[in-house]
Amino acid sequence: MSELKFKPIFIFLDTDKHASPFDILMTIDLIPDVVVLKYENVAPEDVEKIVYDALFPRGPKGVKFTKIFVNGSKLEIVNAIVEKVKKCMFPPFELSVIVDPRGSYTTASAAVLKTLEVMQKLGLGTIEGKSVTVLAGTGPVGVAATWLYAAEKAEKVIVTSRELARAQSVASKVNEELKTDVVKPFQARTPEDVGRAVEDADIVLATGAPGVQLLPLDTLKTHGKRVKVVADCNAVPPYGVEGLEPKWDGKEIVPGVYGVGALAIGVLKNKIEAELIKKALQEPKGIFDFKAAYEIGKAMLFR
Repeated sequence: MSELKFKPIFIFLDTDKHASPFDILMTIDLIPDVVVLKYENVAPEDVEKIVYDALFPRGPKGVKFTKIFVNGSKLEIVNAIVEKVKKCMFPPFELSVIVDPRGSYTTASAAVLKTLEVMQKLGLGTIEGKSVTVLAGTGPVGVAATWLYAAEKAEKVIVTSRELARAQSVASKVNEELKTDVVKPFQARTPEDVGRAVEDADIVLATGAPGVQLLPLDTLKTHGKRVKVVADCNAVPPYGVEGLEPKWDGKEIVPGVYGVGALAIGVLKNKIEAELIKKALQEPKGIFDFKAAYEIGKAMLFR
């Protein structure tokens, strides 16, 4: 009997009622012979049975061709599912796990990298030693971006929220994980609050909900005297940063301030996700989250 030839199988575990077709379609287009299985409304207590049933039937050789993609809009549940998946694995029954909840991790990686790219094009160096403000930074994109800026040795990273407790929670989590104290919470409910949040920033990244304006142009002009780069993850009008068009990629928004729009971020985000999926396919095991996505994107931009 000839040796089995294993097809690549991607198992999507989604916390939502309906799994996102975005990542499934991207996976199918990248890997023509892939088999996709999807589970929806997944809760942490469902994980053990699904993962064990995925680990064992193909044996130690076949499990290397089985991948899990954890997705969904509920970040806390996504994180709990990832921890459960980790606990289920043991040598030689280990597999690759992609974590990109509703594209937020690849978006965050792309957004941080685009601000870094513009800084370097302007001859302003890297993120190290710079001051950064992440507006509305308590969602999945904002949390990952805050972590990445802090990991890149920013001098200060202000994370804002309408509710101070939410900003404090993000700051505490990131500071604890990175053994630092550079992340500072800031309550921002009004344009005046936002002005104070950005007045010492070299880089501003808006990561708010679609259709919510966070930074009025007058506020940027009045308070953002030090700002060099501003980026916006919102492609739905009104945009997160007034006057910053989604297609802009390093265009001057006001004198001396260069903007990166959501579509420019999205182009890089899609490239990063494609490479993340390919890398997970090639590697027999590992967790491929925003940290892995960032390293992939960084290598793409700065090789």
